Amino acid sequence: MRLHWFLPAHGDGREIAKSSDGTSVPGARREPDLDYLAQVAAAADRFGFTGMLTPFGLFCEDPWVVAAALTSVTRRIKFMIALRPGLVSPLLAAQTAATFQRISSSRLLLNIVTGGDPDEQRRYGDWLDHDQRYERTGEFLRVFHDAWAGERFDFTGRHYQLTGGLLTRPHPVRPTVFLGGSSDAARQTAAEHADVLLMWGEPPAAMATALDRARQAAAGHGRTLRFGTRFHVISRDTAAEAWQVARQLLDGMDPARIRQAQQRFAASESEGQRRMAALHGGRTGTLEVYPNVWAGYGLVRPGVGTALVGSHAEVAERIEEYHSLGLDHLILSAQPHLEEAYTFGEGVLPLLRKRGVVPE
Repeated sequence: MRLHWFLPAHGDGREIAKSSDGTSVPGARREPDLDYLAQVAAAADRFGFTGMLTPFGLFCEDPWVVAAALTSVTRRIKFMIALRPGLVSPLLAAQTAATFQRISSSRLLLNIVTGGDPDEQRRYGDWLDHDQRYERTGEFLRVFHDAWAGERFDFTGRHYQLTGGLLTRPHPVRPTVFLGGSSDAARQTAAEHADVLLMWGEPPAAMATALDRARQAAAGHGRTLRFGTRFHVISRDTAAEAWQVARQLLDGMDPARIRQAQQRFAASESEGQRRMAALHGGRTGTLEVYPNVWAGYGLVRPGVGTALVGSHAEVAERIEEYHSLGLDHLILSAQPHLEEAYTFGEGVLPLLRKRGVVPE
C-alpha cells in the first residue's frame, strides 16, 4: 500500500471546523503560508510517504504554485495535485503537468476532482449538472492522454473540440491519474480513463461492495483499476488517549455549525458526500460506525467524514484490513498536520512496515 499525507493549503489547526460565525479559537489557526506548508511537506517526506494530496478549492492556495514551490524543500515525496476539469483546457493541463514533471524529477500525481458542490461549481462559472460534469471529465482525460503521446491530434466531443492539438514536450513519465467519486458516473469514467479510483473511507463491507462494482465496470472496458481511499487519523500510544482526542474534537463542535453543515451536505450532488452524511445522520451519539472508524468529522467537515481512531497498533490493523480488500493507496490527514505527521510516522508506520503492508 502507498500512503499519502495531506497538505493543509486552506490553513491548519487543532479544531475540525470554525464556529457558525466563522471564528476560531484565538491563536489556534495556522495560515497556509509557505514556511508552514514547507514544514508539513518536509515531515511527510522525512517519514517516507509516497505522496501529498494538494487540494483545490475556494479557500485553498493554488495547488500548482504551492506544489512547485515545495519541490525545492523536499526530496522524494510526490505531489498529488487536485485538478478540476472544466476550469482549464485539457491540453493546457497536459502542458503544465509535463513542465511539473521536468522541474520535479517526475514527482507529479493528478487527482481529478469532478466536483459535487453545485454552489462552489457555479462560483467558478460551471453550470453543468453532476452526470454532465463526469461526461466532461471523460473527454478531458481522453484529450489529456492523447496529448501525452506528443503527436498532433484532433478531437471532437460535446465539451471539447481541438484541431491539431499538440503537446510539444511530453515527459517520458505520465503522471498517475486518480479519479475521485462514488457514483455510477464516477465508476464508469474511472473504468474508462483513470489509473486509480479514489473513494472516501467507509466501513469495510461497504467499501468491498464498491470495489467489486468498480472492478466489473473496468472489466467491461477491458481494463483493470487500482483503488484508493481517504481517511483522517487519530492515533496515540493507547486507545483511551486516541478516543479522548476524538471526544475533545466533538465537544469543540458548535451545534449551530453542525446544523449548517448538514443542510449544506443535503444539497450536495456528490454521492460520496451523501454516503458520508448517512453514516451519522447528523447525530452526535454513536459515531463509531465500525471498530476504530469514527464518523465525527462528517458532522461539520465536507469531504471525507471518517477517521481511523485508536492505538498505533489498532490503526495499523485497520489499515491492513483495508489493504486486504484491494486498496492500493491511502490518503491521510489529521489536526494539526505537522505534529500528527510525526505521531503517525513514529507510531504507525514502523508497524505497517513490519507487517509488510507498506514498503521499507
